[in-house]
Amino acid sequence: MIREAVTEYLRQQGIQVMSKSEKFGWNFKCVLFDMDGVLYDSMPNHAIAWQESMAKFGINMTAADAYATEGARGIDTIKKYMRDQLGKDITLDEAQTIYDEKTRIFHDMPIAPIFDGVTDMMEKIIQSGMSVNVVTGSGQRPLIDRLLHDFGKYLDEDHITTAYNVKRGKPYPDPYLIGLRKVGNLKPSQGIVVENAPLGVKSGVSAGIFTVAINSGPLPDSALKNEGANILFHKMTELSDEWNNIF
Repeated sequence: MIREAVTEYLRQQGIQVMSKSEKFGWNFKCVLFDMDGVLYDSMPNHAIAWQESMAKFGINMTAADAYATEGARGIDTIKKYMRDQLGKDITLDEAQTIYDEKTRIFHDMPIAPIFDGVTDMMEKIIQSGMSVNVVTGSGQRPLIDRLLHDFGKYLDEDHITTAYNVKRGKPYPDPYLIGLRKVGNLKPSQGIVVENAPLGVKSGVSAGIFTVAINSGPLPDSALKNEGANILFHKMTELSDEWNNIF
């Protein structure tokens, strides 16, 4: 399944694909993971934290809204909802105040577990001669520290792109293009994005990168496919099982 999807992507990129009896004509160098909902089963906690924090400032935000806007910079989400619901254009500092409250609520909640298959997937990536990277809309230092603690065998801070590395977050292509730059100025055709959210999928696709959707949440598959995902799985373990079919 993934072999066919990669072959079609390469054709669309104008990259010659060799026959099945030869090595494929690709040159993938890195995998760029989103964090929440891909590495950690953290979106239920984020949804609650978003709802509670926004309500304190007069904004109605549902759990579905939290999933639909996941991946964007938190301050951008806050500014949009303040403008759309209250007609206010707030400053970055004012948005940061609300985001800080959301962060406080989130960190008072139980620690989200790592999804099954994540560590195995990272091990396979390294064994394939590729690098492991994270591109997240979060800028929370405790979450970055947890990434380094949990996945320090595969990941270092130079391979993590956060909200503070970009001026335009997802769904713009900027976060993933910056992620490629941090790896070593790679071309889009040398990367693989793994995302769970519509805005993140759109970001990866807009950057011209082969984009894998992992639908770990309540959104319909169409929400991710309609943004251009090259292939969709429902669990990280499914991607891990398919990995050896191409590498």
